[in-house]
Amino acid sequence: MSSSPTPPAVVLVHGMRTSSAIWAPQLRYLHDAGHDAVAVDLPAHGARHEDRFTLPAAFDVVDDAVRSFGPGRPVALVGLSLGGYTSLAYAAREASRAGTSSSRLVGVVAAACCSDPRGKPVALFRDVAHATVGGLGAARRGTRAALARLRAGALGGRSRAPGTDVPAIAGDTTAPETFRPGWQVVTDALTQLAGRSSVADLRAARVPVWLVNGARDRLRLEEQRHLAAAADGTLVVVPGAGHDVNSHAPEAFNRVLSQALRDFGRG
Repeated sequence: MSSSPTPPAVVLVHGMRTSSAIWAPQLRYLHDAGHDAVAVDLPAHGARHEDRFTLPAAFDVVDDAVRSFGPGRPVALVGLSLGGYTSLAYAAREASRAGTSSSRLVGVVAAACCSDPRGKPVALFRDVAHATVGGLGAARRGTRAALARLRAGALGGRSRAPGTDVPAIAGDTTAPETFRPGWQVVTDALTQLAGRSSVADLRAARVPVWLVNGARDRLRLEEQRHLAAAADGTLVVVPGAGHDVNSHAPEAFNRVLSQALRDFGRG
């Protein structure tokens, strides 16, 4: 009698200025479904709040989590917002190493990260964050001007109603935390992302990628372009949810997560 294949273990990667705490409903769901799963804290967040955020340091965190499941265990990444961009970049890195090492990555669920960070919008938001951290009067005036440009449609050329919040690549605060990262982490993270293209990372990835967005997420600017870039891609839009799709619609997100993991397991 042949035994059923071991389901992939799961590493969950949170968004900007949140922590691993946002994944509590998904961890319970995955464990109940028989998956080994762990939620990590990225540098500058949660238990690692004293570290500075860099992509290499974030990759080290993911590498440690992957190794924690033991040798040879297939692993899927699930990332939200900054965690989604980090997961796509990680998948591209793993693909580049395919000739020299055996990657254990079998798939990526990338949520709330379908706006390519390369280009002017991220640079503008990074400048806003830098000015906020500096706290000088002139910087504050520059911040207000940059915010006005963003609200006027710098992100994708779309207009916004007066008083609309500036969109952030970060996830909103939805879970209680003992530590709330400052704006410096926004500067660091966006500086890291500004030179990368999530579309290029998708083209480079050699594993299935599920793109999951909330229908009300204002960062769904390029989801069709992202989907077209993936060699093996699936797009799911969750009705009624915003940027923090896993928190706004946890039951729907968990169902999508189960479908994705089954897809990854067939590979």
